[in-house]
Amino acid sequence: MTQAIRDHKKLILTLLSGALLLILAVVYIFPFFHMFSTSLKTFAEANMMPPKLLPEEPQFQNYAEAWDSMNVLHYLKNSVIITGCTIIGQMFVCVPAAYAFAKKQFRLKKVLMPALLFDLLVPAQIVFLPIYVIVSNAGLLNTYRSLVMPFLYSAFTIFFLTQSFRTIPDELLDAGRMDHASEWQIITRILIPSARSVIITVALFTFVGKWNDYFWAKVLTTDETVRTLPMAVSGLLSVGDGMIHWNVVMAGNVFLFAPMLIIYLLANRSIKQAFIYGGIK
Repeated sequence: MTQAIRDHKKLILTLLSGALLLILAVVYIFPFFHMFSTSLKTFAEANMMPPKLLPEEPQFQNYAEAWDSMNVLHYLKNSVIITGCTIIGQMFVCVPAAYAFAKKQFRLKKVLMPALLFDLLVPAQIVFLPIYVIVSNAGLLNTYRSLVMPFLYSAFTIFFLTQSFRTIPDELLDAGRMDHASEWQIITRILIPSARSVIITVALFTFVGKWNDYFWAKVLTTDETVRTLPMAVSGLLSVGDGMIHWNVVMAGNVFLFAPMLIIYLLANRSIKQAFIYGGIK
């Protein structure tokens, strides 16, 4: 009887867990489904209340209209340049910094680490005015550098990498020093290969944050020649006859979302490994 009761409770818990996961999956996936569905609707269907889940006939011309209105290739080029430079530069800055926090002893380490943790709690918008003033005084407004240089430092990236680097045995690094490897060689030949999955994961987080960045592009640029894809998508809200064509706006959002989906699918395995084998402990 006792075993039967336990099996019954286990079955109930399994069913409840499955139901909860299903609800969470629907809640998470529905906005993406709505985006794709709306991007294929007519103007009337996109503004229908209550909304229809699926269009009667897919309107693929919405993508052509969004493509022409946004000048996608121009803004895509800007987004690729800015996002790529930010990721590469951030790795050059944050990997050595995380190595120092994880494996070195130096003055002010006990002060800087709490400061780093505090920085994780500070929204970037709080410091936008000092950053704007510095960038403006340096004459960097409306340049690629204004959207890259202030973001080469990331408290999240340093903290995440520090936690991972701490799991790498010191004996492995000492073996490199015995072979007369420099500190830079230890980083590039031992540390980075050992934490490859974690580095790919934080690079992906940086990519998503920078690729979707609207705030800083709005604050630090006024010239369309250096603005990014999120700014182009926002421009669709004011295109046309004074009414918002949500079907075209959603088609523009698909252009913005597609590269993230592709890169996530390519890096999915590395993300799983990072969380399983020591990304966060």
